[in-house]
Amino acid sequence: QVQLVESGGGSVQVGGSLRLSCRASDFTGTYTAYCLAWFRQPPGKEREAVAALEGVRGVSTYHASVKGRFTISRDNAKNTVHLQMNSVKPEDTGMYYCAAARSSWCAMVAGRYQYWGQGTQVTVSS
Repeated sequence: QVQLVESGGGSVQVGGSLRLSCRASDFTGTYTAYCLAWFRQPPGKEREAVAALEGVRGVSTYHASVKGRFTISRDNAKNTVHLQMNSVKPEDTGMYYCAAARSSWCAMVAGRYQYWGQGTQVTVSS
C-alpha cells in the first residue's frame, strides 16, 4: 500500500509562489513505474487534476488553467514529487492532493489513481 504525505501548503498572496512536496513510501516495484499527480479541490467544487508526471518518459501534463505557472517535478532518488506554484491566483485556492497510479502513462482523471495523500491546504489571498 503506497503511502503519500504532502507538505508545503499554506497561505500566499496573489502573484506569489508556493512549493508543494509529496513523499512516497511502501510502493511495490520501482518508483518510476508510478505516475504521480497533483489534484486540487476548491471549496464547494469537485476534485480536478492539476498536473501529472510519468515516471519513465518524464512526460508532464497540466490543466489549462495552470500551464506556464505551475511545474511538476519528481526526484526518483528521494521518492518525492513537487509542485512549484508561481504567479498564484485566488482560484488556485483549495486542498491539494498528491496521487499515484501504477501506470506507464498518466491520466488526468481521479478515478485512475489508486493511492492518495491526505491533502495540504493552499489559500491564495488578495
